[in-house]
Amino acid sequence: MALKNKNVRRPAATTIPDTQAFTAQRFVARLEMVRTPEKAEAHRHLAADEEDVIMGVGMGQVFALAKEFIEMPLDEIEKLLESPIHEARVGAVSIMDWQGRSKKTAEERRKELFDLYVRRHDRINSWDLVDRSALYVVGQYLFDKPRDVLYKLAHSKDTWERRTAIVSTLYFIGKGDVDDAFKIAETLLEDDQDLIHKATGWALREAGKKDRQRLLRFLDQYAATMPRIALRYALEHFDKDERDHFMDMKKATMKGE
Repeated sequence: MALKNKNVRRPAATTIPDTQAFTAQRFVARLEMVRTPEKAEAHRHLAADEEDVIMGVGMGQVFALAKEFIEMPLDEIEKLLESPIHEARVGAVSIMDWQGRSKKTAEERRKELFDLYVRRHDRINSWDLVDRSALYVVGQYLFDKPRDVLYKLAHSKDTWERRTAIVSTLYFIGKGDVDDAFKIAETLLEDDQDLIHKATGWALREAGKKDRQRLLRFLDQYAATMPRIALRYALEHFDKDERDHFMDMKKATMKGE
């Protein structure tokens, strides 16, 4: 009988992710396990419309669960997007975000995520869904590509598509590219929605951290006429004298109306 050689190394066991485990149905079942009536009541304001179901799960719990389900296939992510449950859709965009952030994600998958986001924007229909995913699913994908789609979204009749347009530029800003942020902000200055004004001011503030002089020029031109809330957000990192200067420009215009 042949003797076993104890010095021979056996191949290491490998674990292949079981994508069948990462289904929309299982994700929702996991949400069911941690829902509470108290959180459902506290999160009622997150409902996008009358048909939006608030299950009652903390957002931190949803984000953590989404990271567990990072291997979820695209068709299952779309099933989550189609859910009437708000936390399920938060889960969908969070999984998209985690996949977008991962250095292991292939360019082909990044395109698929981007295409899904744009194609099913009808289900990405609240500020939290946009803000959770636009940077890495849209902004990161478009960083080295033409960005015409953002200008199309900026002129959309849909509030959330317009918010995607400006929020996506935050990825560019992080890389030191502020051109589109200022151009799209200019496009959105006459918007009639506060949630667009807030996002515009947010982008201007961050762009100003990269190019203060350009922000100052922008404010010299538009502070008197831009929405007050956008102006306040844009000025958050200015000292008091500078804030007062630009706010006085706005006040003077408002008195003259």
